[in-house]
Amino acid sequence: MTVLVITGTGTEVGKTVTTAAVAAAALAAGRTVAVLKAAQTGVRPDEPGDADEVARLAGAVTKAELARFPEPLAPATAARRAALRPVRPREVAEAAAKLTVEHDLVLVEGAGGLLVRFDDEGGTLADAAELLRAPVLVVASAGLGTLNTTELTARELRRRELDLAGVVIGSWPDSPDLASRCNLADLPDVSGAPLLGALPAGAGRLEPADFRAAAPGWLAPRLDGTWDAEVFGVREAP
Repeated sequence: MTVLVITGTGTEVGKTVTTAAVAAAALAAGRTVAVLKAAQTGVRPDEPGDADEVARLAGAVTKAELARFPEPLAPATAARRAALRPVRPREVAEAAAKLTVEHDLVLVEGAGGLLVRFDDEGGTLADAAELLRAPVLVVASAGLGTLNTTELTARELRRRELDLAGVVIGSWPDSPDLASRCNLADLPDVSGAPLLGALPAGAGRLEPADFRAAAPGWLAPRLDGTWDAEVFGVREAP
Protein backbone atom coordinates (compact mmCIF):
# COMPACT_ATOMS: atom_id res chain seq x y z
CA MET A 1 0.00 0.00 0.00
CA THR A 2 1.16 3.56 -0.71
CA VAL A 3 -1.42 5.45 1.37
CA LEU A 4 -2.89 4.11 4.60
CA VAL A 5 -5.64 6.08 6.32
CA ILE A 6 -5.69 5.65 10.09
CA THR A 7 -8.86 6.34 12.03
CA GLY A 8 -10.12 5.54 15.49
CA THR A 9 -13.40 4.24 16.82
CA GLY A 10 -13.47 7.44 18.88
CA THR A 11 -11.17 9.79 20.73
CA GLU A 12 -8.36 8.71 23.07
CA VAL A 13 -8.08 5.18 21.70
CA GLY A 14 -4.36 5.42 20.86
CA LYS A 15 -4.57 6.54 17.24
CA THR A 16 -1.47 8.78 17.25
CA VAL A 17 0.71 6.24 19.06
CA THR A 18 -0.49 3.55 16.66
CA THR A 19 0.36 5.80 13.73
CA ALA A 20 3.83 6.22 15.22
CA ALA A 21 4.21 2.46 15.61
CA VAL A 22 3.19 1.82 11.99
CA ALA A 23 5.67 4.48 10.89
CA ALA A 24 8.47 3.06 13.04
CA ALA A 25 7.91 -0.48 11.74
CA ALA A 26 7.91 0.75 8.14
CA LEU A 27 11.11 2.71 8.71
CA ALA A 28 12.74 -0.34 10.27
CA ALA A 29 11.79 -2.26 7.12
CA GLY A 30 13.66 0.29 5.02
CA ARG A 31 10.67 2.25 3.73
CA THR A 32 10.38 6.02 3.48
CA VAL A 33 7.41 7.38 5.38
CA ALA A 34 5.35 10.56 5.47
CA VAL A 35 2.71 11.35 8.08
CA LEU A 36 -0.15 13.69 7.24
CA LYS A 37 -2.36 15.04 10.02
CA ALA A 38 -5.52 16.14 8.30
CA ALA A 39 -6.78 18.48 11.01
CA GLN A 40 -5.16 19.18 14.36
CA THR A 41 -7.36 20.50 17.14
CA GLY A 42 -6.77 21.49 20.73
CA VAL A 43 -3.23 22.86 20.42
CA ARG A 44 -1.77 26.35 20.21
CA PRO A 45 0.28 27.44 17.19
CA ASP A 46 3.53 27.02 19.15
CA GLU A 47 2.69 23.58 20.59
CA PRO A 48 3.69 20.25 19.04
CA GLY A 49 0.81 18.40 17.42
CA ASP A 50 0.12 14.77 16.63
CA ALA A 51 2.41 14.72 13.58
CA ASP A 52 5.23 16.03 15.77
CA GLU A 53 4.56 13.29 18.31
CA VAL A 54 4.67 10.64 15.58
CA ALA A 55 8.03 12.01 14.40
CA ARG A 56 9.38 12.11 17.97
CA LEU A 57 8.52 8.48 18.59
CA ALA A 58 9.07 6.96 15.14
CA GLY A 59 12.08 8.85 13.82
CA ALA A 60 12.85 10.16 10.35
CA VAL A 61 9.40 10.71 8.89
CA THR A 62 8.23 13.60 6.76
CA LYS A 63 5.47 15.31 8.71
CA ALA A 64 2.68 17.50 7.36
CA GLU A 65 -0.32 19.20 8.92
CA LEU A 66 -3.09 20.80 6.88
CA ALA A 67 -5.01 22.78 9.48
CA ARG A 68 -4.74 23.65 13.18
CA PHE A 69 -7.48 24.89 15.45
CA PRO A 70 -7.05 25.91 19.10
CA GLU A 71 -10.04 24.28 20.79
CA PRO A 72 -10.26 20.49 21.39
CA LEU A 73 -13.41 19.99 19.31
CA ALA A 74 -14.44 18.33 16.08
CA PRO A 75 -12.53 20.07 13.26
CA ALA A 76 -15.64 21.64 11.71
CA THR A 77 -16.76 23.07 15.04
CA ALA A 78 -13.26 24.17 16.00
CA ALA A 79 -12.78 25.93 12.66
CA ARG A 80 -16.14 27.68 12.90
CA ARG A 81 -15.55 28.89 16.46
CA ALA A 82 -12.09 30.18 15.57
CA ALA A 83 -13.39 31.87 12.40
CA LEU A 84 -10.82 29.90 10.42
CA ARG A 85 -11.13 28.16 7.09
CA PRO A 86 -11.82 24.43 7.53
CA VAL A 87 -9.87 21.67 5.87
CA ARG A 88 -11.79 19.76 3.21
CA PRO A 89 -11.54 16.10 2.16
CA ARG A 90 -10.28 16.95 -1.32
CA GLU A 91 -7.40 18.93 0.20
CA VAL A 92 -6.50 15.95 2.36
CA ALA A 93 -6.53 13.64 -0.65
CA GLU A 94 -4.47 16.03 -2.78
CA ALA A 95 -1.85 16.51 -0.05
CA ALA A 96 -1.54 12.75 0.49
CA ALA A 97 -1.23 12.12 -3.24
CA LYS A 98 1.62 14.64 -3.49
CA LEU A 99 3.47 12.96 -0.63
CA THR A 100 3.33 9.59 -2.42
CA VAL A 101 5.69 10.92 -5.11
CA GLU A 102 8.68 10.80 -2.77
CA HIS A 103 7.61 8.31 -0.08
CA ASP A 104 6.97 4.58 -0.01
CA LEU A 105 4.20 4.97 2.58
CA VAL A 106 1.96 7.90 3.46
CA LEU A 107 0.01 7.65 6.71
CA VAL A 108 -3.05 9.90 6.91
CA GLU A 109 -4.20 10.34 10.50
CA GLY A 110 -7.71 11.59 11.10
CA ALA A 111 -9.24 13.39 14.07
CA GLY A 112 -11.38 11.26 16.34
CA GLY A 113 -13.55 8.79 14.47
CA LEU A 114 -14.25 8.07 10.83
CA LEU A 115 -17.27 10.37 10.49
CA VAL A 116 -16.07 13.35 12.52
CA ARG A 117 -16.82 16.38 10.37
CA PHE A 118 -14.06 18.45 8.82
CA ASP A 119 -16.32 21.18 7.42
CA ASP A 120 -19.89 22.44 7.57
CA GLU A 121 -20.74 20.56 4.37
CA GLY A 122 -20.27 17.28 6.24
CA GLY A 123 -16.91 16.28 4.76
CA THR A 124 -15.13 13.53 6.70
CA LEU A 125 -12.02 11.38 6.73
CA ALA A 126 -14.11 8.69 5.06
CA ASP A 127 -14.62 11.06 2.11
CA ALA A 128 -10.87 11.62 1.86
CA ALA A 129 -10.28 7.85 1.90
CA GLU A 130 -12.83 7.47 -0.89
CA LEU A 131 -11.06 10.05 -3.01
CA LEU A 132 -7.74 8.30 -2.42
CA ARG A 133 -9.21 4.78 -2.73
CA ALA A 134 -6.92 4.00 0.18
CA PRO A 135 -7.25 1.23 2.75
CA VAL A 136 -8.27 2.22 6.25
CA LEU A 137 -6.74 0.95 9.49
CA VAL A 138 -9.07 1.19 12.49
CA VAL A 139 -7.65 1.75 15.97
CA ALA A 140 -9.94 0.41 18.68
CA SER A 141 -9.95 0.26 22.44
CA ALA A 142 -9.55 -3.06 24.22
CA GLY A 143 -12.41 -3.24 26.68
CA LEU A 144 -16.14 -3.14 27.11
CA GLY A 145 -17.95 -1.12 24.43
CA THR A 146 -15.37 -1.55 21.71
CA LEU A 147 -17.36 -4.14 19.75
CA ASN A 148 -20.19 -1.74 19.01
CA THR A 149 -18.02 1.18 17.90
CA THR A 150 -15.73 -1.07 15.88
CA GLU A 151 -18.62 -2.77 14.08
CA LEU A 152 -20.28 0.58 13.29
CA THR A 153 -17.02 1.87 11.80
CA ALA A 154 -16.53 -1.32 9.78
CA ARG A 155 -20.10 -1.19 8.47
CA GLU A 156 -19.63 2.36 7.24
CA LEU A 157 -16.41 1.43 5.46
CA ARG A 158 -18.15 -1.49 3.76
CA ARG A 159 -21.09 0.72 2.80
CA ARG A 160 -18.65 3.02 1.04
CA GLU A 161 -16.87 0.02 -0.52
CA LEU A 162 -13.62 0.99 1.18
CA ASP A 163 -10.98 -1.56 2.16
CA LEU A 164 -10.74 -2.13 5.91
CA ALA A 165 -7.12 -3.17 6.24
CA GLY A 166 -7.59 -4.39 9.79
CA VAL A 167 -7.96 -3.41 13.43
CA VAL A 168 -5.25 -2.52 15.94
CA ILE A 169 -5.87 -2.29 19.67
CA GLY A 170 -4.42 1.06 20.61
CA SER A 171 -3.77 0.31 24.28
CA TRP A 172 -3.65 -3.24 25.63
CA PRO A 173 -3.80 -3.23 29.45
CA ASP A 174 -1.15 -4.87 31.62
CA SER A 175 -3.89 -6.88 33.35
CA PRO A 176 -6.68 -7.36 30.79
CA ASP A 177 -10.15 -7.99 32.16
CA LEU A 178 -12.61 -10.60 30.91
CA ALA A 179 -14.14 -8.28 28.30
CA SER A 180 -10.74 -7.40 26.85
CA ARG A 181 -9.71 -11.05 26.62
CA CYS A 182 -12.97 -12.00 24.93
CA ASN A 183 -12.65 -9.10 22.51
CA LEU A 184 -9.53 -10.66 21.02
CA ALA A 185 -11.78 -13.21 19.36
CA ASP A 186 -14.79 -10.95 18.86
CA LEU A 187 -13.12 -7.91 17.23
CA PRO A 188 -12.19 -9.79 14.03
CA ASP A 189 -15.68 -11.25 13.94
CA VAL A 190 -17.61 -7.98 14.27
CA SER A 191 -15.28 -6.04 11.97
CA GLY A 192 -14.86 -8.68 9.30
CA ALA A 193 -11.16 -7.85 9.26
CA PRO A 194 -8.06 -9.22 10.94
CA LEU A 195 -6.64 -7.99 14.20
CA LEU A 196 -3.27 -6.60 13.12
CA GLY A 197 -1.69 -5.77 16.43
CA ALA A 198 -1.97 -4.49 19.97
CA LEU A 199 0.09 -1.74 21.54
CA PRO A 200 0.87 -2.05 25.24
CA ALA A 201 -0.64 0.55 27.53
CA GLY A 202 1.80 3.41 28.01
CA ALA A 203 3.71 2.74 24.78
CA GLY A 204 3.77 6.45 24.02
CA ARG A 205 5.68 7.13 27.23
CA LEU A 206 8.63 4.99 26.18
CA GLU A 207 11.89 6.61 25.19
CA PRO A 208 11.95 7.02 21.40
CA ALA A 209 14.78 4.50 20.93
CA ASP A 210 12.90 1.90 22.98
CA PHE A 211 9.66 2.65 21.14
CA ARG A 212 11.30 2.17 17.74
CA ALA A 213 12.93 -1.08 18.78
CA ALA A 214 9.68 -2.50 20.16
CA ALA A 215 7.17 -1.23 17.58
CA PRO A 216 7.53 -4.07 15.02
CA GLY A 217 6.68 -6.56 17.75
CA TRP A 218 3.32 -4.87 18.31
CA LEU A 219 2.19 -5.11 14.68
CA ALA A 220 1.43 -7.97 12.30
CA PRO A 221 3.58 -8.70 9.22
CA ARG A 222 1.04 -6.92 7.03
CA LEU A 223 2.17 -3.73 8.83
CA ASP A 224 5.89 -4.56 8.60
CA GLY A 225 5.85 -6.14 12.04
CA THR A 226 6.43 -9.50 13.70
CA TRP A 227 3.36 -9.71 15.97
CA ASP A 228 1.78 -13.15 16.01
CA ALA A 229 -1.99 -13.04 16.55
CA GLU A 230 -2.25 -16.69 17.58
CA VAL A 231 0.52 -16.40 20.16
CA PHE A 232 -1.19 -13.29 21.55
CA GLY A 233 -4.41 -15.25 21.93
CA VAL A 234 -6.43 -14.35 18.85
CA ARG A 235 -8.14 -17.58 17.87
CA GLU A 236 -9.64 -16.53 14.55
CA ALA A 237 -9.02 -13.84 11.97
CA PRO A 238 -10.71 -13.46 8.56
